[in-house]
Amino acid sequence: MQANNQTGQGLDALDLLATMVAVVHPDGECLFVNTAFEASVRMSRRAMEHSHLQDWFADAGRLQEALAGVARNAYSSSRFDALLRRGLRTHEEILSVHVIVSQTDKPDRLLVELIENEQQTRQDREERSLDQVQATKELIRNLAHEIKNPLGGIRGAAQLLGLELDSPDLGEYIQVILHEVDRLQSLVDRLLAPHRRAQVMGDVNIHEICERVRTLILVEYPKGLHVVRDYDTSLPDFRGDREQLLQALLNIVQNAAQALQGRIQDGSAQIVLKTRIGRQVTIGKQRWRLALELHIQDNGPGVPPEIRDRIFFPLVSGRDGGSGLGLTLSQTIVQQHQGMIECDSEPGRTDFRITLPLP
Repeated sequence: MQANNQTGQGLDALDLLATMVAVVHPDGECLFVNTAFEASVRMSRRAMEHSHLQDWFADAGRLQEALAGVARNAYSSSRFDALLRRGLRTHEEILSVHVIVSQTDKPDRLLVELIENEQQTRQDREERSLDQVQATKELIRNLAHEIKNPLGGIRGAAQLLGLELDSPDLGEYIQVILHEVDRLQSLVDRLLAPHRRAQVMGDVNIHEICERVRTLILVEYPKGLHVVRDYDTSLPDFRGDREQLLQALLNIVQNAAQALQGRIQDGSAQIVLKTRIGRQVTIGKQRWRLALELHIQDNGPGVPPEIRDRIFFPLVSGRDGGSGLGLTLSQTIVQQHQGMIECDSEPGRTDFRITLPLP
């Protein structure tokens, strides 16, 4: 609901804030909530109007006390930590928040601001991650070019040497050299691929990409793997490189399927492709009004704790025989689209979340 009634007039600017804000009566009745509040509790502004803010708190007593104290001018503002419920009916998630109750220019209205306790920590972590990624990309490019040049010389010299040898046994050694050179050349090409290929921008429908990836992965794993669709079909198209984004998603889904080998054998493996819309999302210090959130969730063993903080680094892999490049390339592609990838993992549940800004 737009803030177009008497209560909401002049409050539209609160929708630009990243923090959750509500305007309430002293008894906690909601007169207005901003977009960030809607997104956090997963209910519309219209549905929350005239409900009581206390209903969303695990312990409503402290909030009621703060509202009453500020309303009677015992103090101009009150601060405390609390637990906010996300989803009033199911109460499936609890969000730790810092609450600030303040007076307004009208005695019958109070301003309540809620700040996620983890928000600042997450932003600091994202900034460090972006800096690390940029440094890593520069290192990769420089190292790859330094490796690529001598590889060509080694391959040429081996081929010439092979022409001078008459012994079949020695010829086998030449083939080993050529094979290993080609393998390293392929590795270098994969490292440089996202930086070398120009983006081909066009209108992208994220669900078309999801369906394509779903088809590809089910061809590779026709039995024992269930890929669940959980789409928000209201998501709009956006500008991007369809092939690159398809590759980024495919890399993550293939990693998930490979981690599910044990469950695939007993038929209990599951990957969920879930799309949602995010509001007032910060990506790399820039605020976006709308963003696309794509979750790739699996019920596998989880990312090993010893590499959980390094899974997007090149050549870091959680399985034997893995190149450790899939997630690195996916992260590069997503960042080229001004987005980010995050991972939340524990045994039995791993969730990779791709966030992309929407126009």
